[in-house]
Amino acid sequence: MSLKLEPYPKYKDSGLPWLGNVPEHWETLPNRALFKELNERNYPGEPLLSVTIRRGVIRQSDLLASTTKKDSSNENKANYKLVRPNDIAYNKMRAWQGALGVAKHRGIVSPAYIVVRLRGSHNPEYFHYLMRTPAFAKEAGRWSYGITSDQWSLRPGDFKQIYCCIPAPKEQDAIVLFLKRVEQLISRLVSTKRRLIELLNEQKQVIINRLVTRGLDPHVRLKPSGIDSIGYLPLHYEVLPLKRCIRNGTSISYGIVQPGPHLHDGIPFLQTSDITHGCVKPSSLQRTSPAIAASYPRSRLEAGDVVLGIRASIGASVVVGGDLAGANLSRGIARIVPSARLRNDYLVAYLRSRPVKSYWELARQGTTFHEVTIETVRALPVVLPPIDEQFRIVQNLQGMCRPLDEAIMHGESSIRFLREYRTRLIADVVTGKLDVCNIDLPAFEGAPEVGDLAFVDETEGNEIDDIEEIADDDK
Repeated sequence: MSLKLEPYPKYKDSGLPWLGNVPEHWETLPNRALFKELNERNYPGEPLLSVTIRRGVIRQSDLLASTTKKDSSNENKANYKLVRPNDIAYNKMRAWQGALGVAKHRGIVSPAYIVVRLRGSHNPEYFHYLMRTPAFAKEAGRWSYGITSDQWSLRPGDFKQIYCCIPAPKEQDAIVLFLKRVEQLISRLVSTKRRLIELLNEQKQVIINRLVTRGLDPHVRLKPSGIDSIGYLPLHYEVLPLKRCIRNGTSISYGIVQPGPHLHDGIPFLQTSDITHGCVKPSSLQRTSPAIAASYPRSRLEAGDVVLGIRASIGASVVVGGDLAGANLSRGIARIVPSARLRNDYLVAYLRSRPVKSYWELARQGTTFHEVTIETVRALPVVLPPIDEQFRIVQNLQGMCRPLDEAIMHGESSIRFLREYRTRLIADVVTGKLDVCNIDLPAFEGAPEVGDLAFVDETEGNEIDDIEEIADDDK
């Protein structure tokens, strides 16, 4: 995606490191001159709003519907603050991560949050874009106070000291219109890439299902497996519960229930989020104390083990490499040590097959937070070809899926690029580095809400987790 945008004719030094040079005709003003703080309370019947990093200010019902979070707000909401459409609310403990935005709906927020309203005829959506840039987030962090980042707080008085750049109201409107249409375009491109990735994954699924349930010989004699989701199998295959396919002296068990605080020099342990994409980065793992890890010896990993997600990301699996030997697991992951009759790489391929996914769907428990029990994992029916055939199946799978995996990686890379491009473009436009006032982009169907695409960290290029303190009344 490429837009031919030019800078403004003349610039001046804003005197603000986070803004740098701004167009000569723009103003820079402190927030105390732009906003007034609001403190309207005693509206307990209004719907709850949430201030999120990814999506700005949204209805809490929308947040709860799309995540495993629960409503932890106080039963008595008389002290909650009223937010009206076009007000800006921010989470003072998370402003340095981008947890702020303009409200589209009337509602109430935790009394720990700050609500402000623009003075004059400014466009609040312009400030929504400006204040959700990585540069503003860093400036908010500079004005926040606290011993550690988890305790940083952007107090109202300090928020008022931050300076913003101010185009004329008509220019603010033009910038907002341009950025909305850019978001529409990028949203369409991302949706197209995601659909392509879905199709490629479906093709991979067909290949995996065929090879792990029918083998490599299309003319092999078949027999009924006795399991509806598996159907017919080659005559020489077996179906055994997973507990009969593990090494003698081991058991299928999950890991640490309460790992405690992260310790920089502690014992690393895997969580479901670490294995969701089929690979593990040891450097990104959380770490617990050696004493806690020692209480869970059965889930201490060895090279060649298979780990399986049993909570949230049910079914995610990976073979443990030598760099993870000695690490442990969270409660959401099970450790499996295959016997000599079962290759670890074949097991991982089988765990990604449609019959296994159907098994998890029938066995999982919970409404908002899904999990399967260890007994369910132990009872999983495993299609077991002879060990030499398992090797050939894995080799063929790798060869047939390699071009699909490369195409999927390319699609995911394109999505990351589009998000990074969007973040950089918004930052350049709202701070006046690029002039878009005379750029006429067409409107696209399926327009996203302002801020629908994820806030992206400028240095890492990764989507920041959608942290939400639903009712953090104690801060």
